[in-house]
Amino acid sequence: IPESGHKYYLQFSTEDYRTGEDAGSCLATVLYPKKKSPPVVSIKCSHTKDQKEIQEEDNRVYQRIRHQTKPITGNNIPDSYGNIEPALEPVWALAVAGSSSIMWEKSTETLGYFLAQVKSVRQWIRKDDFIEFDYTVLLHEMPTQEMISCHMRLTWLPGHPLKVKHFCAAESHGLAEGSGAESGSAAGGSAEKGASV
Repeated sequence: IPESGHKYYLQFSTEDYRTGEDAGSCLATVLYPKKKSPPVVSIKCSHTKDQKEIQEEDNRVYQRIRHQTKPITGNNIPDSYGNIEPALEPVWALAVAGSSSIMWEKSTETLGYFLAQVKSVRQWIRKDDFIEFDYTVLLHEMPTQEMISCHMRLTWLPGHPLKVKHFCAAESHGLAEGSGAESGSAAGGSAEKGASV
């Protein structure tokens, strides 16, 4: 689009990242402005899972985390063989959802990101019902093949938007700018930045 940037029309299917099951299909438009700013995304999805099923799954994950007797901590998830301890699967699921908002913010027409590993995670104990974690995640930058380290503070309660604050360190440029707060939805309510846990 002259003076504005490049606009893309996409049709794609989604899948549950754990089971590989079909999760629905989406139609989207993405405008990458000529000036350096995040893309403008409009997306509509049809889901194969109904909202009640998604909420029940979110509640199961939430209850597993809430019923821990001590704060959850972990390192190198998945390990060097690609394995994730069953007790840490909910923590990984939240990392996938939370890091998606970082990847959305950092991606450009020529750069994309994938969550490679959770280097460390630590749960904060709160007096309210929200759960909160500090993560250090490694994002794989494509096509440069660089690994970008990001610190992520994630807060969540089922039925509420997933809140993510982050900053990322780029090897070649010191500290990169981060967000004040990004919100997505662990329940899938916000299609643009949401992710089902």
